Amino acid sequence: MVSPRSAKTRSPLEQEIRDSFQTRKRVFIGLITGSSVLICLFLAMVWFIPFVGLTTIHPAAPWIFGFITVALILAIGWAALALVLNILLGRPVLFAKRLRGITVKLFLPLMTLLGRFVGIPKQTVRASFIKVNNELVRGEGHRYPAEKILLLMPHCIQNSRCKYRLTYDIDNCKRCGDCALAGLLDLRDKYGIRLAVATGGTIARRIVVQHRPSLIIAVACERDLASGIQDTHPLPVYGILNSRPFGPCLDTDVALDRVEWAIKEFLA
Repeated sequence: MVSPRSAKTRSPLEQEIRDSFQTRKRVFIGLITGSSVLICLFLAMVWFIPFVGLTTIHPAAPWIFGFITVALILAIGWAALALVLNILLGRPVLFAKRLRGITVKLFLPLMTLLGRFVGIPKQTVRASFIKVNNELVRGEGHRYPAEKILLLMPHCIQNSRCKYRLTYDIDNCKRCGDCALAGLLDLRDKYGIRLAVATGGTIARRIVVQHRPSLIIAVACERDLASGIQDTHPLPVYGILNSRPFGPCLDTDVALDRVEWAIKEFLA
C-alpha cells in the first residue's frame, strides 16, 4: 500500500515518526488480534457450557442464546478488523471511526493483561496504543481552526525550582528558558492556538470543559496519555511522549519541533 505522501516529500521528523510507528504498530495489531480471539472464545464457551441446561427453560433457548453470542462475536471481530485495516491502510474503513472508541476502551485493558502474560511490558503496550491512536486521528484527515486546538501540558514540564504558578494562568511564565514552556508559549503565540498546564487528570478534564477544543495535542508519559485518550473519547487526542531525563514527574521535557509539526499537521 502506497502512502499518500511519498518518502521523498516527507520531512526528516515526519519520516522518523513514520518509522517509529511502523515498529510499534505490529505490537498493537498482534495484541488486539489476540485479545479479540480470546474474547470470542470466551463468548463461545459461555454459549456452549450451559447449552444442555438451557433446553429445560425452552427448546429454542440455546439457539436464541447462541444467536446473541454469535452476533457479539461478529461485532467484536468486525471492530478489531476495522481498526487493524484502518492502521494498515491509513484511512477509516468499515465504520472504523465509530468503532474506534469502543474497540480501544474494550481492548486496551485486555491487551495490557495479554501483553504482560506474553512478556510485553505495560509501558510498551501503552506506547504502541498511543502511536496507533495518533495514526488513526491523522487518518481522519480533519483540520481545525487555531482557537479549537488545545496544547495540554503536564505540570512536571515546568522547572521544579520555578516559583510561579502556571496551572490557572500560563502567562505567569516569565519565559526564562529553564524549561520548555517558553518555547511552547512561542508556539502558542505564533499559531494562535491555546495552551494550558494540568496538574492531574481532574484538572485536565476541567481545562477541556472550559476550553471546549475540537482537538487536543497532549504531552505526557505513556500512562497519562493512554488514560487521557480513553477518558476524552470521542474528542480526538494526538499524544506526544515527554522525555524524562530526571525520571518520571520531575523536570520533564518535550521536543518542540515535534509539537510544532503536530500543530501544522492539524491546523486549518
